[in-house]
Amino acid sequence: MQRLFVGLGNPGKKYEMTRHNIGFMVLKELGMNLGWDFKEKTQFNALVAKGEFKNTTIHLLMPTTYMNESGLAVCRYMDYVKLVPHNLIIVVDDVALPYGSFRIREQGSSGGHNGLKSIEARLGTQQYTRVRMGIGHQGAIDLADYVLDNFTKEEQATLSGFVQQGVQVLKQLVDESITQVMKTVNKQPQ
Repeated sequence: MQRLFVGLGNPGKKYEMTRHNIGFMVLKELGMNLGWDFKEKTQFNALVAKGEFKNTTIHLLMPTTYMNESGLAVCRYMDYVKLVPHNLIIVVDDVALPYGSFRIREQGSSGGHNGLKSIEARLGTQQYTRVRMGIGHQGAIDLADYVLDNFTKEEQATLSGFVQQGVQVLKQLVDESITQVMKTVNKQPQ
């Protein structure tokens, strides 16, 4: 069994602590937690780590393209390791969910998210799992500026715990059914 976990974000220091990079934050933390190092793989336009966890080969991928070209890295890597969308799990920010909440879906629209739009366009399907992590929108008029802004001081106080929860969700998805994980995870923040 294999799984490909993809964290969406934008490369570079400028974006490191922005709301749009919550997917990167979770993947980096999972990699550290498992003792795996990311290596830059230019042929995939991504940072990649790989290892075994609970008798499953886990691939971690963070595209080094910008968000709106994420599908390029995802599809190149999937083609190379011969994975199908059923094995794909994307970790992504979601402005429609309150900060600190999660929603897991096995399929669905991009919801206007440029990273998901790119992946769907390249894959030719919406049939893949996404772990949506709520970043709220606090009434922001310009959502593009909002997602590219850093987390507030209040959010930063709980961000580490939120990222850790994301890591736990991914670990659950390795050996539990998506339906079971959805029952425990698709709820409001603690």
